[in-house]
Amino acid sequence: NIETATKNCSVSLAKNGEIIAIKELNNGNYSHAEVLHPFIVDILKEADLTSKDIDAVAVSKGPGSYTGLRIGVSAAKGLCFAYDKPLISIDTLTSLSYNISLDKGYIIPMIDARRMEVYAAIYDENHKQIREIKAEIIDENSYSEYLEKSKVYFLGDGSQKCKEIIKHKNAVFIDYKFPSAKEMAQLSFDKYKKNDIENVAYFEPFYLKDFVVIPEKKKKPIF
Repeated sequence: NIETATKNCSVSLAKNGEIIAIKELNNGNYSHAEVLHPFIVDILKEADLTSKDIDAVAVSKGPGSYTGLRIGVSAAKGLCFAYDKPLISIDTLTSLSYNISLDKGYIIPMIDARRMEVYAAIYDENHKQIREIKAEIIDENSYSEYLEKSKVYFLGDGSQKCKEIIKHKNAVFIDYKFPSAKEMAQLSFDKYKKNDIENVAYFEPFYLKDFVVIPEKKKKPIF
């Protein structure tokens, strides 16, 4: 299981949905390019396995950091191509929602999308998605229809900006929760059992928004 959608670089090895090895680093930077491959080598060594021994590769598909997602998906595809293994994709926000368990209420996992924007979806207490993923700008009225009905639990690195703006009594903010390869383990095993796999050659991350490069202003020629 490979998770690189946010600043948390996370890799786990699981058997029948149970974690047998995991390595993570969240140092506030996007260090995935430096640490992802060493993490993969380390957890295989810890479990006394080789890449040939694994049955499938799962990757967090987004939304999230454009660069982070590309690094994770490229690594996952490389393993699948090299060892002829199936590729499984896991929705990043669904995985993030499994960081908490509820008896009642709504779960809104969110990923920071710069400025006052977040990538978010809404789940019920059973982790069933009840509203699609959106890129949305946060204001004091955001999610009011859910906050009026029940407790709403916000988590993920996008929840901090909500904490400053949404002051409803039913709003609960869970700090320091990030998408992790730990929560991916059961989700990927469930998909593996159903043979719910991706086309390795054509699979692309779910960016939600296009990556935009703002070109520098062209200098006027001097005659």
